[in-house]
Amino acid sequence: MLGAKVKTGLMGALVAFVGIVGAAYAATLAAPTERPVLTITGKIGVTNKDNTAQFDRPMLESLGMVAVETTTPWHEGKVKFEGVPVDKLMKQVGATGDRVVVTALNDYTTEIPMEDFAKYKVILAIKRNGEYMPVRDKGPLFIIYPYDSDPELKSQTYYARSAWQVAKIDVR
Repeated sequence: MLGAKVKTGLMGALVAFVGIVGAAYAATLAAPTERPVLTITGKIGVTNKDNTAQFDRPMLESLGMVAVETTTPWHEGKVKFEGVPVDKLMKQVGATGDRVVVTALNDYTTEIPMEDFAKYKVILAIKRNGEYMPVRDKGPLFIIYPYDSDPELKSQTYYARSAWQVAKIDVR
């Protein structure tokens, strides 16, 4: 028979082990079941394929969608965008950089300070006016700032950061 001290010690070790395994499990990312639409690389701690974090559309949507209604220089009138808060997406992959470089399908790149995501509530839009955005019309993913929420956002600086046809995000 094991003594009370040994049992307590073993129980403590088991609890610690379960805590470590649970923390490691929490830092995992499922593999996409559909064609990936986004690959995140760079200074990230949570990956699912070859040191990258790949997401299909359902994975992005499962992170929680929010809506932003705003005018843009590319559309007539107010447009409703729905997507994932980029700040939340960066937390999901354990991003530790201070900026990201976003690359579009046509190889357009733009650099965005990481602080923009929380400060301005930037989203990675998946839908426009309730519809998924096709590649031929700025989809499947579009970096959207809530331009109407702050006069500062209605400038070329923020419009240039608003990449469409987003395919990759590199955290630096």
